[in-house]
Formats: sequence, structure tokens, C-alpha cells
Amino acid sequence: MVAAIAKFKVDDYHRMIDAGILDGRNVELLAGVITEMAPQGTSHAYYSDESGDYLSEVLGDRAKIREAKPITLGDSSEPEPDIAIVQPLGSVYLQQHPYAGNVFWLIEYSDSSLAKDLGTKTKIYASAGIQEYWVVNIQEGVLIVFRSPNDGEYRSEQTLSGGAISPVAFPDLSISVSRIIGK
Repeated sequence: MVAAIAKFKVDDYHRMIDAGILDGRNVELLAGVITEMAPQGTSHAYYSDESGDYLSEVLGDRAKIREAKPITLGDSSEPEPDIAIVQPLGSVYLQQHPYAGNVFWLIEYSDSSLAKDLGTKTKIYASAGIQEYWVVNIQEGVLIVFRSPNDGEYRSEQTLSGGAISPVAFPDLSISVSRIIGK
């Protein structure tokens, strides 16, 4: 007999949060599973914070930078990416977290969470139709760029260690890869 895993919906997850069941737990909902998030090391915290500031400067009022805050993807995932570049909808976010259609692109900084960020999260983001997903591999000092989601997978993957990149949503912008990966 195969053991079944109880899957949760976003509404269930919110009720648990509201009831205080998850207080003091650093978790996110991934494909119906409440998953522990790894604590941020100093390099992870520093690089993601610096990148958030940099992206705020570059994007100005064209986008909102949300750091380590939830996004709602369908009815079974509510991940907390390190950086979410989203539509600047102001007080709409009092009523809801950004949905996939509000996301320009996402960035995860990976040290101990690399397998999850390149595996589970890549599938979740591609399935939700997130057009662009960046993973910073802190150990190797590279930026892995995923684009062109189709059938739950990204069709394009590129690894960068320098130069500049233009996000799909803002092709007129030139983002310094070095500023994102901390070189």
C-alpha cells in the first residue's frame, strides 16, 4: 500500500495561518505541501537585499519589488520567493497576494535550497506561467535564467556569470548580472 500525502489548498493554508497553527514556523505552500523554508544565511540575506535595492532603482515606479513575501499561484501553491518583481497595484495587495498574472519575474537566492529552487519551484513557477525565473547559485556565483514556460517546464535555460540581461517584461532595460549575483 502506498502512503497518501494530505494536500492542502491555499484557502486551507490561510485558515491555518489565521488560526495561529503556523506561528513561529518559516513555511510556504508548494504544490499542496506545507514546506519548511531554510533559514537565510548572511550571504543570502545580503545579496537579496542589495539586489532588491538595485532593482528598485532601475525599475522605478514601473514595478513593485516584494522581498520574501508570498505570491499566490493557483489553489495549491503560495511560495515566498526572495524577490518578486510585480505589477505596482498598491492597495490591491491588502486584499490578495500577487497572482501569477501580476508577476513580471521572480528571483531566488540559493545556497542550501538549490535543489528545491531548481526542481520543485521551477516546476511550480513554469506551471503557473511565470514568464521568467532567475536562480542565483550563491556557491558558484552564477545566475540561472529560466524563460518560456510551456507545459510545466521552462523551454529556455541560460547560465550567466557577468554582463547584462534584459528582462522579458522590460526589454528596454539592462540589468547588471554582477549586481544581481554580488560580484
